Amino acid sequence: MEMETPEEDAPGGPLGESRASSYLEEKAFKSRTLFIFGTITDAAARDITRRLIALDADSDAPIDVLVSSPGGHLESGDAIHDVVRFISAPVRMIGTGWVGSAATHLYLAAPRERRFCLPNTRFLIHQPSGGAGGPASDIAIHAQEIIKARERIARTISRETGKSFEAVMADIERDRWLSAEEAVAYGLVSRIIERKTELQG
Repeated sequence: MEMETPEEDAPGGPLGESRASSYLEEKAFKSRTLFIFGTITDAAARDITRRLIALDADSDAPIDVLVSSPGGHLESGDAIHDVVRFISAPVRMIGTGWVGSAATHLYLAAPRERRFCLPNTRFLIHQPSGGAGGPASDIAIHAQEIIKARERIARTISRETGKSFEAVMADIERDRWLSAEEAVAYGLVSRIIERKTELQG
């Protein structure tokens, strides 16, 4: 006698989706590939840093990180940036879609020779923004913190691209968009690639 497949066990049901997700997660882990897609939040930072630590403990082989993100919470991007530099396994950053704001900051955690992008990637660099309210004294404190964050971001971009700090400060005063080719010329990216095999070249 044939039994009906429960809805949650059907290919498109919750159980089927869970199994497919687990399968993809396992394949991604085995291939040492991580994805940073969407807004960067503290939850995303926790997940990515946990995976980086696990992959680093598993092997010292390279870890590939694909990034397509408009940015998000700066300090969450800081956490990923610092852990990429903290672990022993080399990390290869691969930009795709668009890499903006805090995502550009974490992308720059890898040394220039390990920063790649796909042909249609766009990059955005700019200063942090804030919307603090409350007493004037608190607003003044937030303003000072934004100025410090802007200088910190500019120093990171300067260090990783070879541009002068003053030039970077001027560039991030307003939104600065760069195509893949422009990002290479600016020093954000080492090479534009089209295929995974080119990572070895």
